[in-house]
Amino acid sequence: QVQLVESGGGLVQPGGSLRLSCTASGSIYLIGVMAWYRQAPGKEREMVASITSRDERAVRGRFTISRDNTKSALYLQIDSLKPEDTAVYYCNADIKERRYSTYQVYWGQGTPVTVSS
Repeated sequence: QVQLVESGGGLVQPGGSLRLSCTASGSIYLIGVMAWYRQAPGKEREMVASITSRDERAVRGRFTISRDNTKSALYLQIDSLKPEDTAVYYCNADIKERRYSTYQVYWGQGTPVTVSS
């Protein structure tokens, strides 16, 4: 059984920065694309950034997504936080378990980020 667990969320003032982490654990054989999504109250879940298994780091505006395949970890650095960034941030990954040949989509439980003065 595979699990994704996020951490690093919290309350931060506008203009601040946060670094979110996601760690995958379980009977993992391969991890494909990983991504960060977020969902604000009253809005649909949207993708913030994604990264392939062969890349280590990618910058998408104020967001920097990175991964460490040796640790089965995914990170999201958010700079210059704005109130509009307030949302629950979710880790997403395509994972193939050792006992199966099929990739499955996994989601973390989410970590809330609140940007407010």
